[in-house]
Order: sequence, then C-alpha cells, then structure tokens
Amino acid sequence: MVAAARPQWTGDPVSLPTSGRDLMLAIDISGSMSVEDMQLGNQNVDRLTVVKAVIGDFVDRRQGDRVGLILFGSNAYLQAPLTFDLASVETLLTEAPVGIAGGKTAIGDAIGLAVKRLRARPEGDRVLILLTDGASNVGEVAPLKAAELANAAGVKIHTVGVGADELTVPGLLGIFGQRKVNPSADLDEETLQQIADQTGGRYFRARNTQELAGIYALIDELEPVEQDAEVFRPRKALFFYPLALALAIMLLLLTLSSKSTATAKERGQSHV
Repeated sequence: MVAAARPQWTGDPVSLPTSGRDLMLAIDISGSMSVEDMQLGNQNVDRLTVVKAVIGDFVDRRQGDRVGLILFGSNAYLQAPLTFDLASVETLLTEAPVGIAGGKTAIGDAIGLAVKRLRARPEGDRVLILLTDGASNVGEVAPLKAAELANAAGVKIHTVGVGADELTVPGLLGIFGQRKVNPSADLDEETLQQIADQTGGRYFRARNTQELAGIYALIDELEPVEQDAEVFRPRKALFFYPLALALAIMLLLLTLSSKSTATAKERGQSHV
C-alpha cells in the first residue's frame, strides 16, 4: 500500500532562466548585394557574403533568444519564424542567393511582415534588426508608414546601412586607367535614420567588414528583458523502495512456506 501511494522526494526550488529577446532579422538580398566592395580574409567579396559571415556569428551568440529571419528584395518573405533553433536560422541565411527575392528593395514590406510576427510577443521584447544597402523603391507599404505601425506595436527597429563609400573601377571603355565611384550612392541613410528614431532604435553605418562586425557586437550587448521566472522543483520517485521491500518479504515468506511444506511431507513419510 505504501508503494501504491507513489511516495516522492521533492528538492529545493530551482529557478529556470527565462530572460531573452525575440529578435527578427530582416536582410536585403536584392541584386545590389552582389556588389564586390567588401573584404573578407584579404579577398574582395560581395556584400551578402560578408553579411552572412557576420550575422552567422551574431546568431550563434544569441543563445536563449528566439531569432527569426526575413529575406527581402522586391518582395519580403518569412524564411524562418521565431525559433530557438539558431542553427536552422543560420543555415537558411547561408543558403540564400542574391536576387532570389527580386532585384528591387521593399523595406516597408519587410518591416510590416516583421511587425506582424512580433506584435504577439511580450511587450518590450520585440526587436527588429533591418539591414539594407539601398533605398526602398517598391512595395505595398512605405518605409516610414511601416515604422509608424512598428512603433504603435511596440517594435524597436535597429537599421544597418551596408556598403563601401568608395570603389575603384576600370575607366571609360576600360582603356583610360581607373576611376573611383561611390557604390553606396543609392543608400537612403536619411530614411533608415528616421525609421530607427521613430521606433526607439539606432541607425548604424557599415562601410567594411570590421564596422559591420562591430555593429552586431554592439547590438549583441542589448540587455535581455526579464520575464516571470519559472520555478522547477526536482522530484525523485521513491515507490520502488517499499515495493522492493514488499517483494523481498513475499519471497522470504514463500521460501519459508515451501520449506515448511517439505518438512511436513518428510515427517508424514517417516510415520508410514
């Protein structure tokens, strides 16, 4: 009967960590992200290659956070919903090719999609990090209108403008030496700054790999929002102790009974 009561040992309460943020990453993969004006490992590479490397490291460091991924060009797509599976988010970003979402830039639509996914999360826990190398030139929602909606939903937006300020290219017809151009001439820094200001975030400018890594290291220092702590009390089942004792007693009784029966039979035979 004691075993049937299923006795348990209950340990001291243990608090489980529940702090963290819900981070949505919106990454521009339009055609201009193929411009080779960045360096990685002393090699000239395109912007998206550097972004993948830097953000991949950033995602690795966000243990305890839910991270989601939006990729946008002419259209915005939810590539990964908010998840603790950071490895999958990193893989989906790494495998994204330039231009697959279209050649233009729908910044407003990307923000709108992020707001839709973040608005159900706890207040103060909604963060969007939007990276682009251009200006919004397509989409259903204007960037500043989307920022207004984000602010109303309590979504903080950090914006990142990526791309070098100077690039050396061949001269006219390729025979008149070289000339320098600004490959980031289309970057709309004013709008990115306004989006950040309107939502309580910050605007960052990354002209090279080192600056981009520094920006994400700074964002990585965001303090997590404390949520209600969950308490866990470790329990250990003890029913098998009385059960084992009962079985041992039963076995002993059966053994004694068997011996008693055998002795009685022997006595009966001796009288015969």
